[in-house]
Amino acid sequence: MSLNRSFFVPINSRLHKLNPLTKLTFVFAMIIPAFISLPKLAPVLAIPIFIAVVVGRVHKQYLNLLIKLVLPTTLFMFIMQSLFLPGGETILFTIGIFEVARETILSAFLTVSRIFVMISSFAILLLTTHPSELMSDLTRRGLPSQFAYVIISTLQILPQMQAKAQTIISAQRSRGMDTDSTFLKRVGSVLPLVGPLVFGSLAEVEERAIAIEARGFTSKKVKTSLYEIPDRSSDKIIRWVLIILVIISIVLNLWPL
Repeated sequence: MSLNRSFFVPINSRLHKLNPLTKLTFVFAMIIPAFISLPKLAPVLAIPIFIAVVVGRVHKQYLNLLIKLVLPTTLFMFIMQSLFLPGGETILFTIGIFEVARETILSAFLTVSRIFVMISSFAILLLTTHPSELMSDLTRRGLPSQFAYVIISTLQILPQMQAKAQTIISAQRSRGMDTDSTFLKRVGSVLPLVGPLVFGSLAEVEERAIAIEARGFTSKKVKTSLYEIPDRSSDKIIRWVLIILVIISIVLNLWPL
């Protein structure tokens, strides 16, 4: 993961063999119903996400992300919204000066379900799709290179920051910094990491801009690729099925039965 600075796991699974656009369509087919069309069914959308994780054989890596990123984020949001979200009428219990109502808990659960669906679906895309394949496929389909670069950079920002932070931590340890002792000392050791991490990331952005410009990134000529990304008939069928399901969910939300 640190070599290619992405979450991509090179495994020969059925999900890995799908076209990158198919997996990107799956992401939006999960997010749109959860946030726009049928938000109350957001918890149910965890089922196809877990199925995709099993089919992609990335359950270990997904579980690692789930424990380190998804669960802390959703748990924090659930607690904050349960305590501070106004509008609750049915008080269930009281914690100090805070009154926790049934309505606020249900609203908080719906919010964290949406966040879970969004982060998990993008995690599946990152774990099963190499960034270069996604960028090549999007540009081949006519997406401007600038937009494709923005998408790929956004998807890679977290693993890049993680890899750079690990490099800085290793360098600081070699200089004698204590990063494995008590909690307070570890918190204090974070401050010396912020400067190198931020300025190093800014320098990396400039270096990448120079590199892609040297490769004719902004050229108007038609670009070719050494590696053709397959787009099978099964991919097209899956994409159309996902699009139809999204349309049905929007229709059901506009005209509920």
